[in-house]
Amino acid sequence: MTKKIALVTGASKGLGRGIARALGSKGMTVYLSGRDEAALEAAVEEVTSAGGQGVVARCDHSDDQQVKAMFDRIANEQGRLDLLVNNAAAVHAQELAAPGPFWEKDLKLVDMIDVGLRSNYVASFYAAPLMIKSGASLIVNISFYGAASYFHGPAYGAAKAGTDKMVHDMAIDFADTDVSVVSLWPGFILSDMIKALPEEHKSPALKAMLPKFETPEFSGLVIAALLEDQDRKSHSGKALIGARLGKKYGIADLDGKQPRDWSELHGEPLAFFTAPAKPEEQKS
Repeated sequence: MTKKIALVTGASKGLGRGIARALGSKGMTVYLSGRDEAALEAAVEEVTSAGGQGVVARCDHSDDQQVKAMFDRIANEQGRLDLLVNNAAAVHAQELAAPGPFWEKDLKLVDMIDVGLRSNYVASFYAAPLMIKSGASLIVNISFYGAASYFHGPAYGAAKAGTDKMVHDMAIDFADTDVSVVSLWPGFILSDMIKALPEEHKSPALKAMLPKFETPEFSGLVIAALLEDQDRKSHSGKALIGARLGKKYGIADLDGKQPRDWSELHGEPLAFFTAPAKPEEQKS
């Protein structure tokens, strides 16, 4: 059986790093991209320790030429790419979570549309020819319930909702290929950073929520199962809630719990009109 080749962007920490670990546990060769080379090297060791092969792919996703060079490298070294997980994002956490309307917050929050929505597009653009050639391949864009409900303000919401619509439209372009593309909505993530917080630094609200958080590895295991699903094409173009996919594939979190579906509180994925426009309508 051919070893699967994956790329996880924004994999030096947080959700991306945990997804990469989970993919490593499935024996994949995983390229991990990001700007912090030291953090990437540590993350690569975790992937390899989990049973896969981790590869550092230092890349600033705000630089299109660096992104192109990364995919050229993968093509030269592997000749294929089975899985792309677009997770890179410019998240200014302190400013994002601050109270107040968007015009009173730092303008840099709009970076999420560049390194997030735009960088997902650019990575998919350069990945597409290689993934079409590889066949049976999958692009996963990390999104969130903020695509459907107010969450941290309009910059965050635009990045997530835009990602889901982009996935819908990319799936139409990929229709005649063996490439599937989806958005994945994880739940609230128990990242390495949160786990490392001293107890005295955890607010009462955070402590109350923590049992409902899911590990980043859960998303990785769900993604790996979707890649192996012979019916994956039926999901192409959709925003998928990770907790629901976990139930579908019989995947529990690392602690044995079934992660929560938050749609009752934060909304369902939006439905987009899917009927193709007639040529004469496209001209208007």
